[in-house]
Formats: sequence, structure tokens, C-alpha cells
Amino acid sequence: MGRSQSHRGPDGTRHAASGDGRAVLAMNTLLIVDPSATPGPYLDQETGLLLAFNGEIYNFRRQAVAWGIPLAARETDAHFLLRAWVKIGPSCLDGLDGMFALAVYDPEVGRLFLARDRLGEKPLYWRLDGGRLAFASEVSTLTGYGAAPLVLRPEMVAVETPVGVDTPFQGVQLLAPATLLTFDVATGSLDQQTWWRLEDRQPFDGDYREALARYASVLAEQVPLRVPAGDFALLLSGGLDSGLLAHLTRPPVCVTVRYPGEDRHDESRSAAIVARDIGAELVMVEPDSADFVSALPHMASALDYPMGNASTFSEYMAYRKVSHLGIKVVVGGLGPDEFLMGYVRHALALFGPDVVLNAGLDAYRPLAAKLMHTAGRELDPAEAVARLVLRGPDIDGRIRDLVADSIDRACGDLARGLTLADLATAWRPLVMTSDKLASAFALERRSPYLARELVELSYRLPVRYKIADPVAGKRILRDTARTLGLPSAVWGSRDKLGFASPVPAWLNGPLRAWADARIHAALTEAPSGWRPLIERGLDPGGRFDRTRMQALMTAACISDWTVRAAA
Repeated sequence: MGRSQSHRGPDGTRHAASGDGRAVLAMNTLLIVDPSATPGPYLDQETGLLLAFNGEIYNFRRQAVAWGIPLAARETDAHFLLRAWVKIGPSCLDGLDGMFALAVYDPEVGRLFLARDRLGEKPLYWRLDGGRLAFASEVSTLTGYGAAPLVLRPEMVAVETPVGVDTPFQGVQLLAPATLLTFDVATGSLDQQTWWRLEDRQPFDGDYREALARYASVLAEQVPLRVPAGDFALLLSGGLDSGLLAHLTRPPVCVTVRYPGEDRHDESRSAAIVARDIGAELVMVEPDSADFVSALPHMASALDYPMGNASTFSEYMAYRKVSHLGIKVVVGGLGPDEFLMGYVRHALALFGPDVVLNAGLDAYRPLAAKLMHTAGRELDPAEAVARLVLRGPDIDGRIRDLVADSIDRACGDLARGLTLADLATAWRPLVMTSDKLASAFALERRSPYLARELVELSYRLPVRYKIADPVAGKRILRDTARTLGLPSAVWGSRDKLGFASPVPAWLNGPLRAWADARIHAALTEAPSGWRPLIERGLDPGGRFDRTRMQALMTAACISDWTVRAAA
């Protein structure tokens, strides 16, 4: 199992058995903090505690001082985490700020503990078979452990990806973010507890001036903790989020993706200005349709199963380039859109379709139309938000229920409800794609905007501090960039394209025959329950329609699953 995901940690794959013979932990090590460190798993000699760990604890040195945990000069966050667990047990989780998935076995109590970071940046899957628990960073590692029949989750039609803790493999679950799983190896009993909830944060009660000062202070303090001292690359689009990160982190290398002849997807001019201003090398990646054809099998294998993310191909090509440059850490701007109302769907829910379209966002009329023509009745917020999230039929109403629950937990604040709804639906494929595609190239992906303090502050802010009008979301982030003296090209940017791609257009154009052939081939080997989803891809879609892309990715994943099963 460890060898099957060794690409995630090419600096060493090792395993270790517990002293009582009841647990074996494997770990794939990617050395970032100290290139000469010993690969894990890590053992505490006195207690026999065994740790396997994936990720980074950014505040580990500060917490080591606070908790009185000794650390030698070259020891890493893994050494800190092992000693913290020995000293204070699972309660140490609340003091950790970072991205992580961890497994700790304690032979004194005969229990295995699995835990995952607050926002699910690092994946952790598990399965329970006959009183034995197995876990891994990748689904394919667990499907290789034992039979796991394919299951089409209804939400894969509704939002292109499973939600909650489900996967397309029976018996294999994703540990939910901010969750601690405890497994008793003697009795086989299992317990799960949520150790952090974003909605528990109290509303910010200061005025905008206080909020802006606080936000700028937290940003300036937290972002530098999340970039390594050595080389790293920044994923740079022409938008506010990555532009501000560029000025705050001063990366030696910036990587941007452009598609020649596709002006709608080209932010390279803005990216070049930012890179020039900070003195960074700008590396331009220019994929074409042939690159997509050759990359698809590896993308599907890396992702484990289809995920609804419009930037998948662009992100894959960017990571591939960073890997070729010999760089281990890549930084991206994930987060502000979800926490500071940066999507047009947020403006539509908050202001209504007429206001948004009248503000000059006519290109979003197809999305706005989901809220129109309701026969004179006003949609309740949950129904409106669900319509904006859905990309297919919500067969069992699960997406609408998730959205309604999110809005309820926000206690009447629609903006906070929108954030919680995003975390329950669209967030999982974003963070999972970033981790899985980066890890396929032995890279560590970091997202500085996901610092705990920054996320909690963003959530607490009143809606008017986040979005001032339909075309200017992320108000406080823009004003922070302006306050810090960044050029107007950064904070004045309005039309954020990110790392979107023309793949949907290719699949209806130069790659149409190839895509149809792949989809038809998949129909012959796909389980019967999956065929309607794949068949949808035979219908031509519009330039924003990802149905064919989803069908093709599903076809590629099924092909990969078939090969793995045969092996």
C-alpha cells in the first residue's frame, strides 16, 4: 500500500510496526523543512507512540515554545507533532495551524487515531473490513487493499463530484475535514468527533476601519509562515488573489497558463506586469488540445475519481511545469472567493439576477436565468443557492438539503450561509484537485489564504465588508491590497478568470471525434448504473458546459479502474 502511492513522497517510503504488533503504519516522505531529515513513520521510544503524517504545521515552532516541547534546531513539525501528542493527546489538534492528515497509534490504549485539517486540504480515506481498519491518502491505495464495488453517487450527476464523506467505491469513505476518528483495535469500535466548526465563530463587532486594520495585520503575519525559505513557485493568474500573494511572498518563479488565440482565457499580460513589479521570473505554459489528449490518463489516475473543477487541466499543466523546474513547493490563491463573496453566484444570491445583469455582467445571463421565470414567486434562499450550484438534476434532493442546512447553521446571515454551502458542495473538488494533481508530480501545494485566523476572521465579517456591489466582491481584500501600496492593476482587477481552460470548446470542436470515441468505448466497459452519466457526454454543450468534460473524465477513470482491477 505504501509503495502504491510512493509518488507522493519520493524521498522515502517506509513502514513501521507498533510494539504490540497490532498496527502497521506506512509513510511516503517529501522532505521540505529539512532535506536531510529521516523519513517517517516516527516513533516515540518511551511510549511506543507511532506517527504517520502528511502536510505542514506552519506554527509548530511557536506552539513548541507555548507547550514546552523541546525541539532541536533541525527537527521538523513531525517531531513536534509526535511529542505534542505524547504530552497532551488529541487535544493538541486545536492548537495546530496548517494542512495535515495524520495517523497516530497508541499501544498503551490500543487505539488508532486519524485526523484531518480544518478545511480538508490533505485527503485521508479509510475503510473498515472485518474488524480491521485501513487508511490511505489515495482511494486507489484502498481499492488495492480489497474489493470495493463502484457506486454512482447521485450528487455526481448534480454537482460533478461526491459530497460529504462518500466516494464512488462502496465501503471507502473520506474522513471529513476537522474530524478525529478513534478506532479501538481490540473491540473494533469506532468513533468520530468534529474538533472545529467554522460556524461557531462570533460575528465581528467592529467598524470597517477596525476590520481592515485587523485583516491587513493578520494577512501580513500569516502569509509569510506559509512559504518556504528556499525556492517555490507561485501560480499566478491576472486576478487579485494571486497578485496580492505575489507582492506579499516575492516568489522567485511565477507560473501562469495561457491558451494562444483564446483571449477569454488569457491573463498573461496582467501576470507579466505583476511578475515584473516583484522581479520574479515568469514561466508561461501554453497547452494545446494535443496536450489534453496525452495528459488525460495521468490526470484521471491522479484524481482517483471524477471531480467537478473547471481548472483541472490548467492546474495539471502548471504543476507539470513546476516539477520540470525542479521545485518542490507551489503556492496558490485558493480561499478568498469562498470566504469573501468572490463568485458571481454569490452576487446573484445576495442582490438578485436583475441587479447583477444591470451591473454589466451580462455574460452570466445563463447562470442568472436559473433564478428567473419562477411564475411570480420569490425563491427561498436555499432553493436559489441550490439552483446556482447545480450542474445537473438533484435526483434525491441531497444538494438542496446540504444548502438548506448550511444556511440554517449560519443563523440568518446569507453571506455566511453561502460560505458554508460552498464548503459543503463545491469546495471539496477544489482542495482535492490541488492536492492530488500536485502530489502526482511530488509537489507540495500550499494555500496561504487558508490560514486559520484569516479564514475565521473572513467568516465573521458582516456581508457589507465582503462585497460592496455585484461587480466588486472581496471588498476587504481589495482594500487591503490598496492599503499595502500595491499597484491598482492588482486591487482594481474585476474580471477574474483564474486557471479556466477552453477544454469544453475543444471537445465540441477539434477533439469532438476523439471524445466521442472515448465515450463510446467507456460505455462498453462501464457498470450499467454509470452509463447514463457517460451518455450525457455525447450531447454537444455550450462553451461553459462541462458535461462532456465530466463524461470524458469519468470514461478515463473507469478505464483506469479497469486496469488497476486487472492488475
